[in-house]
Amino acid sequence: MIWAALTLGLAGAAAAPLQAEDPAPRQLGAWTVTVSKDRQGCFLTRQYDRSGDTTLLLGLDRDGSNHLSVLNANWSIRPKDRLKLDFRLSRGSYPRHFAIGIASDGKRGFVTSFEPKFPGYFASAAMLAIARGDVPVERLALDGSGAAVTALRRCVDGLRSPPRAQARDTVAPGDIPRDPFAHTPRHPSRQAR
Repeated sequence: MIWAALTLGLAGAAAAPLQAEDPAPRQLGAWTVTVSKDRQGCFLTRQYDRSGDTTLLLGLDRDGSNHLSVLNANWSIRPKDRLKLDFRLSRGSYPRHFAIGIASDGKRGFVTSFEPKFPGYFASAAMLAIARGDVPVERLALDGSGAAVTALRRCVDGLRSPPRAQARDTVAPGDIPRDPFAHTPRHPSRQAR
């Protein structure tokens, strides 16, 4: 899903509940929630106004898997590079966590995944710090992430729901009895004309 998510434009839209049948992005403060292009999940995005315009994406798939991507126009990481990065949230960390290099929209960065509980940890955190050993990679404020992750989960739940049955626009005349109010309605094919 994350590869499809990275190919979408990240334009904002008016705040409203995101429905699976309405893939337009929805803005929640600094966060944007969008259905992925492949419709296998949803993702939330935040742009940070700093050197290289850092982009943070958290994707959640229908199967419960998640993907975290961070991109920056100044970074030299190459697609498919394999890395070990340290991720620290307000109340926990993931030392030497595997990530892989990616490129999208003129930016380079990485994608990784975490255990299914990660979106909850992300939602309750005030900050995400990323390091490559002793070298700081990024420190990102996560204010508003609680509401954004709630909207992300609702978006994915909408994709899991079965599609609504569509009403038939037309009914063939042969399906309607000649007198539906008769004591024993007879089907038109059995009625004398």
